[in-house]
Amino acid sequence: MTRVNLVLLAVLVLCALSLVTSRHQARRLFVALERAQADARAYEIEYGQLQLEQSTWGMPARVEKIAREQLHMQLPTAARTEIVPLPAPRAPESR
Repeated sequence: MTRVNLVLLAVLVLCALSLVTSRHQARRLFVALERAQADARAYEIEYGQLQLEQSTWGMPARVEKIAREQLHMQLPTAARTEIVPLPAPRAPESR
């Protein structure tokens, strides 16, 4: 009878150790998940800020002002504008 009790005690200790190990691993994975979700939220915020910054830097009025003031560019006059007609599409060749 004592052998059965010792075997059952060993099985109980092994089960308890596996339970502790699995709980510890679950907690580690949960912490890693929370960290990854926090990083994802931070990246989403940064992406939104970068989109806003890009739209600000690319505003047509700002681009035109820089082109005029810093690069000394001007809009072409009507006399300097030439409209080039598109060539007529060719009919497909038949064989």
